[in-house]
Amino acid sequence: MTSTPARQSADQIDRQPDPRRRHFLAGAAAAAAAAPFAPQVLAGTAKATAAPPAASQVEPFRGTHQAGIATPIQRHTYFIAFDLVTDSRDALVKLLQDWTKAAAQMTAGPARFDPKADPGQPSEESGAAVGLPVSRLTVTFGFGATLFEKDGQNPFGLAKHRPEALVDLPRFVGDQLAPDRTGGDLSVQACADDPQVVEYAVRRLAMLARGTAVMRWAQMGFTGGFKPGETGRNQMGFLDGTMNVPTHQAKAMDQFVWVREEGPAWLRNGSYMVIRPIRISLEHWDEMKVAFQEESVGRHKASGAPIGKRGEFDPLDLERTDKDGNPVVAENSHAAMAAPENNDGAQILRRAFNYDNGIAKIAERWPPWRQLVTFDAGLLFQCYQKDPRTGFVKLYAKMAQIDMLNQFTTHTGSGLFACPPGVGPGEFIGQSLFDA
Repeated sequence: MTSTPARQSADQIDRQPDPRRRHFLAGAAAAAAAAPFAPQVLAGTAKATAAPPAASQVEPFRGTHQAGIATPIQRHTYFIAFDLVTDSRDALVKLLQDWTKAAAQMTAGPARFDPKADPGQPSEESGAAVGLPVSRLTVTFGFGATLFEKDGQNPFGLAKHRPEALVDLPRFVGDQLAPDRTGGDLSVQACADDPQVVEYAVRRLAMLARGTAVMRWAQMGFTGGFKPGETGRNQMGFLDGTMNVPTHQAKAMDQFVWVREEGPAWLRNGSYMVIRPIRISLEHWDEMKVAFQEESVGRHKASGAPIGKRGEFDPLDLERTDKDGNPVVAENSHAAMAAPENNDGAQILRRAFNYDNGIAKIAERWPPWRQLVTFDAGLLFQCYQKDPRTGFVKLYAKMAQIDMLNQFTTHTGSGLFACPPGVGPGEFIGQSLFDA
């Protein structure tokens, strides 16, 4: 609701409140965590014999920055975190080299069977994406804090190169993080406009990791099929992507997203990624009066305009008051809590997806606190910033306490990863870290 979809061409790498509200407001300081809502192919082993894919379907893999950060958001994603099961630095480097080669192939063109492959051996090409277009596939890699040091051990000799900003995220008010959906030594995220393409890409990378790393946790996500440049709606029915760091403005990206001289040399032109699955009580939300929904968000549901205004992109003007002297946009509404003017100008690049894992038995977080079977669905929140301490942590510490959306959201997982810069010809992802 307070973020803008990333905009960049393919060749540009580099009021009638519900009475239940009283129950929430009375205990807001201890309420559950809020969601800082966000905006919103494949190579085989044989040489290409068909015409090259349309340029509009290819997102270049190599460049100054990793693709999948400033890239216009795709329809589908598959995020997966890995834990290493080796102490060998050489094995780790070999994995990153293999991943880089595979990602470069998969993003460059459609998958194809190799006519010369030995049928008596397992095939590198599963065939799951043969016949599908590239679908703007991107693959983005990240390094977790435990890659540098874990349980007091430094097997890869990287501890001294851990960036100061790669912190252990604090436990926020309302967090209900599952250990098996938190952390990870390495992260991989595939994004594309076809769900089978992203699943194919992740499976191929997971196969390459066998013997070196094991899968820790994963989450698939999706966005709506809205027109390019159009602000889409999220599962709560509100426009999601109205305000965000403009990816087409280099100055803004340098200010808020890309690591520059303030970070270690190996990470310059990279970024830090926070990812958190946030379950949303959609059935509870759907029962709320529209006026209360709008008050909670701070925007009108139909237009996306700030409360009391007409246009989606009108300024919030948080100083406005009604005839009784009360703020027109509630001070603890989501829009007000996330606004840069309330956070010393802090901004993050939001790039989030919806998710739906089916149904689950869950305890309600509002009276009468029943056990019920409901949708296990919500937001795969994701954001990029040049320093999480002045980005996500600064914004969310306050939101976790008093954002009006807290009563509908639960953070169930979490990860913070340093995403290295892009790779040039002959390089592998994160090579500058190991060269250091």
